[in-house]
Amino acid sequence: MNAPVYRGLTWDHPRGCNALAAAAAQASGLSLHWDKHPLEGFESHPIADLCARYDLVVLDHPHVGEAVAADCLVPVESLFGAEEIAGWQAAVAGPSLASYRYAGQHWALPLDAATQVTAYRRATVESPPVAWDELPAFAAQHAVALSLAGPHAILSLQSVCGALGAERSGEAFIDRAVAREGYALMLALTGDATVNAQALNPIAMLGAIERGDGIDLCPLIYGYVNYATLGVGFADAPCGPDGRIGSTLGGTGIGVSKRCEVTPALLDHLRWLMSQQVQRGFIPQHDGQPALRAAWQDAAVNAATGNFFGATLASVEQALLRPRHDGAIAFQTHASARLRAALLEGAAADPVLDDLETLYRNHHPAGAET
Repeated sequence: MNAPVYRGLTWDHPRGCNALAAAAAQASGLSLHWDKHPLEGFESHPIADLCARYDLVVLDHPHVGEAVAADCLVPVESLFGAEEIAGWQAAVAGPSLASYRYAGQHWALPLDAATQVTAYRRATVESPPVAWDELPAFAAQHAVALSLAGPHAILSLQSVCGALGAERSGEAFIDRAVAREGYALMLALTGDATVNAQALNPIAMLGAIERGDGIDLCPLIYGYVNYATLGVGFADAPCGPDGRIGSTLGGTGIGVSKRCEVTPALLDHLRWLMSQQVQRGFIPQHDGQPALRAAWQDAAVNAATGNFFGATLASVEQALLRPRHDGAIAFQTHASARLRAALLEGAAADPVLDDLETLYRNHHPAGAET
């Protein structure tokens, strides 16, 4: 019987594809080809459709509720033993593995860790603000842009409110008093730089910071190690008055679809990708952003990347999770569109926050996990 030929799908950026493609090319006894789709597809394409066409799917944690509802992924517990999973849980940075646990099981292995951090142009910013209450005065002297495109407006609001002390329950998105304060902070930062950058996804915004194209600093943007040696500095996301960092987890995991014919060779390849040696060597050497804490703390890895990992590890360790219920993707899409329009219009807070809570209730089944 011939060995299966596997197809995987990842996202079209060096961080998302180069290490996976290089690893597949050198894998012994395994035939695996990785296709790519753009960041917007990665963020919003229905997971069931991707799993119907691919054996391995790179996804982020807001998709897990949808995947469980569609019954399209194989739980990690069916592939690996409890001791192995516990070892990964202890080794990854922040909640990178826990983010894929839903309905009592894990649905992906976290190959890549990321969260929102502060990005700034080294040529124009010597020391970025540490706390949110420093940002308005800083913005009076520098071009500060919020990341509002795609789902990022609502993710930024969640992070600002997290820094201010908000805790999310299953029945409400954000406490109203904290949400008003968070909205006011974002509104104060919706100046010319934000208006001009409103359509830029994180990759495009980091490129603009690198080029000096009208942005000195973005206080909350998903970190990409690939820009850390290109004139872009990275620091932890801003904190609130009690020192709490507000940041919402990103990163990617590899899920195994129900159509996949699982073989020992495939499982060994996934183990290899998650190993200390590969996470601290092969992945960062091929433009990747590893998930293991040891890689983020590795002196050689940091020396080669402008201390990207060391400068932002605290944000990953303290990161918040996004909603993950079935309907979470639709919620973040519609909520971001509403919030983005309101900020650009300078709208009053309460009608906007009312609409966000209505969207959350409409897209969050009563009693469902968050």
